[in-house]
Amino acid sequence: MKYLRHTIIWVIIFSMAMGFLESAVVVYLREIYYPGGFVFPLKSIHTRDIGVELFREAATLMMLVGVGVLSGRSRMQRFAFFLIAFGVWDIFYYIFLKIILGWPPDLMTWDILFLLPVIWVGPVLAPCLLSLSMIIFAGIILKMEKKYGSIKLPSQSLIRLIAGSLMVIASFCEDPLRHLSAFNGNNPDYVPSHYLWWLFILGEMVIFSGIYRLYILRKNQPELKN
Repeated sequence: MKYLRHTIIWVIIFSMAMGFLESAVVVYLREIYYPGGFVFPLKSIHTRDIGVELFREAATLMMLVGVGVLSGRSRMQRFAFFLIAFGVWDIFYYIFLKIILGWPPDLMTWDILFLLPVIWVGPVLAPCLLSLSMIIFAGIILKMEKKYGSIKLPSQSLIRLIAGSLMVIASFCEDPLRHLSAFNGNNPDYVPSHYLWWLFILGEMVIFSGIYRLYILRKNQPELKN
C-alpha cells in the first residue's frame, strides 16, 4: 500500500530529526553543567532549568503522540505510528550523541532516561532494546492491519502490555526511588548502584507475550483481498 509505505518513511524521517534536536539540547546542557563530560553524581541545576526540562519532556511526548494521531487511519495504526516515532527518536538520540560527543562510551553506560514523574535511570542498552521492541511491535500491528483489516487489541493482550510496561518502568525507577527512601540528609548525591535487568527482561517477555497473543488470535482470520 503506497500510503502506508510513504507514511512509514516520513514518520521515520521526522523521528530521526527529532532525535537530532533532542541530542542538540543535551549537548548544550552538558556544555553548561558538565563541561568535562557527563558523569554521576548529578550536579545542582537551576530551578528554572529543571522546570523548562520537565515541560520539554512533556512537549516531546505530545509531539510523538501527535505524529501517531496524524499518521494513522485507525486506532491501532495511530498507536503503531506512535511506537515507531518513539522508538526511532530514542535510538537516533543516542546515535547522534555518539557522533557529536563520542558518548556513551559503551552501551552499559548509565544515563538519565526521563524525569517524569520521577527520575528514570539505566544503562543505555535498556532503553535501546525497549525502543527496538516498540518498533517491532508497531511493524506487527501494521502488517496485520494490512493483511486482515482493522484490528482491536484483545483484553488479555492489553493487560499483558500494561503489566510488562509497568515492569520495565519499575526497572528504571527502582534504584533512584530506593536512594530517595534511604536518604538521611548526609549524602544527597545520587550515583546509580545497580540495575534490575531481571525485571526489565521479565517485563519485555510479558510485553511480547501480549503481542504473541494478538497474533495468535488474528492469524486464522480471513485475509483481505487485494
